Amino acid sequence: MEEMRRIAYQTVQRACLFGSLAIFCTMVGLSFEPRLAFQVGGTMTTVMAVILVYKAREALTKNYKKTEMWLYLPKDFRPPEAYAQRVSSTILRDTYFTFALWTSAIAVAMWAVTLLFSLLGITGTY
Repeated sequence: MEEMRRIAYQTVQRACLFGSLAIFCTMVGLSFEPRLAFQVGGTMTTVMAVILVYKAREALTKNYKKTEMWLYLPKDFRPPEAYAQRVSSTILRDTYFTFALWTSAIAVAMWAVTLLFSLLGITGTY
């Protein structure tokens, strides 16, 4: 079971890292306008958190044999078929919710920076 958790964590983490790379590149492209960069970053990170929550809900009904976690799981560590659907969906749901929580915390931080820039009157165009 711990092997399944580790692999689920790695697959969701990789997907989040790709999403974070896209968000980071967009923010760097808007770095001439810091408030706008954090506003867009906060929006995109919020969307990523919503997608992770959706994936967590979807994990309960998705066939375990079609998940990336199952494909990476060595045959020695695979649970019996009667048990596999419940265990894999629960592990994936928990993993997605964990990453959604962390992502939403980052989104809140970006929105806080946006608010701070707005209160200080920092726009970036001088």
